[in-house]
Amino acid sequence: MSSNHQVRSSTSPTSQSNGRNWVEAKKLSEIALGACVVVHLEGHTLAIVRDGERAFAVDNRCPHMGFPLSRGSICDGILTCHWHHARFDLQTGGTFDQWADDVRAFPTEIRDGAVWVDLTPQADPRRHHIERLKVGLERNISLVLGKAVLSLLDAQPHSIEPFCVGLEFGTRYRRAGWGQGLTILTCVQNLLPWLDPGDRPRALFHGLSAVANDCDGEAPRFAIRPLPDKNVNLATLKKWFRQFIEVRDAEGAERCIASAVRAGADGSQMADMLFAAVTDHRFIDIGHPLDFTNKAFEALDVAGWEYAEPALTNLVATYAAAERMEESNEWRHPIDLVALLESAFVELTQALESGRVRADEWRRRAPLSPSPIPMGEGRGEGNSPANFVDDILSDDPERVVTTLLGALRDGCPPVELAGQVVYAAALRIARFPTSNEFRDWDTALHTFTFANAVQQGLRRCHSPELLRGVFDAAMSVYLDRFLNVPAVPIPEPPTAAADPNELLRALSRLLNERHQVNQAAQTVVHYLSSGGDERRLLATLGGLLLREDRDFHTIQMVEGAIRQHQLLEGSPNARRHILTAATRYLAAHAPTMRSQEQTWQIVDRLHHGARLFEGEDGAA
Repeated sequence: MSSNHQVRSSTSPTSQSNGRNWVEAKKLSEIALGACVVVHLEGHTLAIVRDGERAFAVDNRCPHMGFPLSRGSICDGILTCHWHHARFDLQTGGTFDQWADDVRAFPTEIRDGAVWVDLTPQADPRRHHIERLKVGLERNISLVLGKAVLSLLDAQPHSIEPFCVGLEFGTRYRRAGWGQGLTILTCVQNLLPWLDPGDRPRALFHGLSAVANDCDGEAPRFAIRPLPDKNVNLATLKKWFRQFIEVRDAEGAERCIASAVRAGADGSQMADMLFAAVTDHRFIDIGHPLDFTNKAFEALDVAGWEYAEPALTNLVATYAAAERMEESNEWRHPIDLVALLESAFVELTQALESGRVRADEWRRRAPLSPSPIPMGEGRGEGNSPANFVDDILSDDPERVVTTLLGALRDGCPPVELAGQVVYAAALRIARFPTSNEFRDWDTALHTFTFANAVQQGLRRCHSPELLRGVFDAAMSVYLDRFLNVPAVPIPEPPTAAADPNELLRALSRLLNERHQVNQAAQTVVHYLSSGGDERRLLATLGGLLLREDRDFHTIQMVEGAIRQHQLLEGSPNARRHILTAATRYLAAHAPTMRSQEQTWQIVDRLHHGARLFEGEDGAA
């Protein structure tokens, strides 16, 4: 394809009519038949192609990766880029290769032997980017997803539309139901307020890519319709739902959920129904179904209750098919933990009643908060919160259960009790020695994310059934005790302060190397003791997380730790321990190949008009 590099400035003749912006681009006689010339008009770089007495104008940047289309070839009205061979209809700009995106085509007219181009801004770019987002999800094309997300959030930084599109797609196109993809999407949405503004689109890119990957090649879901009578009693539906899950009847259980939503059940009522069923058996599927349930409700907090039916019915399959720890040897031998828990559950109602009477006394001894009071920071005497974590981390499961029941009888709110267990689970990770098998990081992670989900659920609804999950989580903490043999000491603040900004740079460098787990944790502790801004540290940890290739468990860890960090306001030691755990886990799982980061860098450069290629035509 030949090129004429004559450039027209923004002072080219223009005409305004009906709100259009027509600009003279080139004399038709200056363009050879079938040839292409490049012109610059009012900030646009255009490739203009002559076909007889007609002319076509398209953006000269290939929408795929920015290669100059003027260097491509034309045949039968199709322009083919010479880098990845994406093909475009010259008249409309439509691509025949979905991974490439459509190129913008500009209307043209021939006036007195000159080519005029309409540079009027596109009428609805948002609609175009939403459609491209859907294509990226359907075809699992990361580059398309990234460009759509960045364009949408650049126009509306606080838009929840990309999240809602991903939620709707994930609940519709994965027969197996709620999985890692939707969980990651919800995690990164939760992280957005704590990230630097430039990292927020990248976070959603990770989440939406996870949904696309989770649905890739999967059959779609066909929802089961609710019962014909919308006046079914919610208590009856809850009873039926639990019975159906008990016998692993997913279809019957799903119909109960759909019927309850259509009957007008609100978020608290639906949470009570689902959390009851997901804790009828012990620690099912190493905690994933309960964590997924919590994330589904958090997704609805963002997207709105209109998504409740597809989101909540998506959870049912994981309940019905789940492995139950009653069937697991480690929960039965050498100590029958299941029998121990079942005996404790008989006492739960009485313990809660006693606690209500003594709640004021508890508040006087340890002011009520949704978070645990860590070791060494407790107040009061006897069974005070300062003693909780030591007991939960003990190697005696009966002592663990007795402590939890005793705290409830003494007036400890269930949410605060749950917070103590979450903190204990985080300490298992903060003290995890790297001499363990690498996969055992995930063993400790599952306990932490389960415990965190139980606490978040209890903050959402006062469910006596869900309270059983606190005990399940505590037993999992007990079973994880071998992961702290020997326990790694949690780093203590050094005596000398350092420059917080340099410590953050050092943390980034450490996570570019393998096996820097303890060094990274020490750096975070040093940063906090040097007066570093905690919010800046959270943003840095989030950015370092997004620098890596998508990893389900690491995203869960960082998101859960930041959630707990916010709940631990007023407990600086516990906050430090939580962030130590998150840093150690992140450092253990870095660096990766970072292919997603490379894709995102291409997206970012294309979006901001960076020149990926230089040539005589000046095209980017």
